[in-house]
Amino acid sequence: MTYKSIFTVATHTAQVPQTIAAAARLCAQTDAHLDILALGVDRTQIGYSYIGSGAVLLQVSQERAESDALALEGAVKAALAAEAPGLRASVEAAVTQIGAMTDLVAQRARFADLVVLARPYGKEQGVEAEAVVEAALFEGRAPVLVLPETGLTHAVPKRVVVAWNQSREAMAAVRAALPLLKQADQVAITVIDPPVHGPERSDPGGMLCQMLVRHGVRAEVTVLARSLPRVSDVLLRHLRDRDADLLVMGAYGHSRFREAILGGATRNMLEQCTVPVLMAH
Repeated sequence: MTYKSIFTVATHTAQVPQTIAAAARLCAQTDAHLDILALGVDRTQIGYSYIGSGAVLLQVSQERAESDALALEGAVKAALAAEAPGLRASVEAAVTQIGAMTDLVAQRARFADLVVLARPYGKEQGVEAEAVVEAALFEGRAPVLVLPETGLTHAVPKRVVVAWNQSREAMAAVRAALPLLKQADQVAITVIDPPVHGPERSDPGGMLCQMLVRHGVRAEVTVLARSLPRVSDVLLRHLRDRDADLLVMGAYGHSRFREAILGGATRNMLEQCTVPVLMAH
């Protein structure tokens, strides 16, 4: 398997150059086609309005969303011309209300081998950025590569950390990352505080390591103690220690509601990680 269809969504002009550059590098590496959705978001959520004002509000918001979509489309085309003039790519501009965004993004993401998106948390990001990531992961059932502020430094990562907890989400992420894992110099299957009871209690990460080695992956297992309050903190320190340039992990092992209210490894990693994170659910 390799990535032949890569998809990205532009919702903020500030992230367009970095995201397009990363997606273009991956496409060039795998001879893939890049599909881009320039998305203007109508954020109007009218609970009530005075007589005669509702139609005006809707019209103004719709016009602003259309203007945003056209501006994003222009920024995307400029970035493509600068980064990859010969790349096979298609650009589509669309307008959606925030409540209907999930279906639009998911419908396109489910036909992609990989979705490349900017980090959904930051000063310039709105609620639509997080909604796009979740739509691709949950409804689109697509693997998502989330970029840090520094973008994608290596189209082919050399040192990869796989966060392994025996979950279905982690297994889905590993399978989706196989084209990248097979090209890496080092893949560290990282297990934090493995359970004392369970199918892998005698050999944590051993079966996954065996599977990856059979695929030609240079994999090894690292078992770590939970020496910091949060699992994400241990992972972040391990990424720094190994000078890793990619993290592979399952996304949202708990419910999205719990992650949003209480936090969780997925949200913490997306907020703090300084390397690209390839996730799947």
